[in-house]
Amino acid sequence: MIQEMKKTIEGKMQKSVESLKTDLAKIRTGRAHTGLLDHVMVEYYGSMVPVTQVANITLIDARTLGVQTWEKPMLGKVERAIRDSDLGLNPANMGELLRVPMPALTEERRRDLTKVVRHEGENAKIAIRNLRRDGNQQLKDAVKDKAISEDDERRGEDEIQKLTDKYVAEIDKLLAHKEQELMQI
Repeated sequence: MIQEMKKTIEGKMQKSVESLKTDLAKIRTGRAHTGLLDHVMVEYYGSMVPVTQVANITLIDARTLGVQTWEKPMLGKVERAIRDSDLGLNPANMGELLRVPMPALTEERRRDLTKVVRHEGENAKIAIRNLRRDGNQQLKDAVKDKAISEDDERRGEDEIQKLTDKYVAEIDKLLAHKEQELMQI
């Protein structure tokens, strides 16, 4: 019973870390990468879909993305969606291709993005701690129901704490890497 509970909690903690990774990927540095536009949604025949489903995104150079839609009428909609997104990008329409230059980040903007990164990391740590709390509560409930002994409860709490420490350390490592990437010129 404790092993199943531990596996469930570990899976949820892993999902929290994966969620943080995707959130950090959305925070842009000065360099262009194709995953930057993954969360930008565009209207496509009445429904909202990611840009990646209506266009091909390529790297033109280190600071410029190229977006080529599969249908010519979608070019304007994709351009508007990128401009309206929270990324602060200004695409240039070149006829059949959108050029999306990455503006250089100022020192002040880099510090602001670092604060955003720390906030995202703190939210992920809170999610991990909440999972620890829920797991410990499940152990206490199992002791009340006499499904496990108090010794098993203590062992289970120790295992859950080890998992918590492991995933918090992983989050710290991700944050340090992203902050270093942001502050690089």
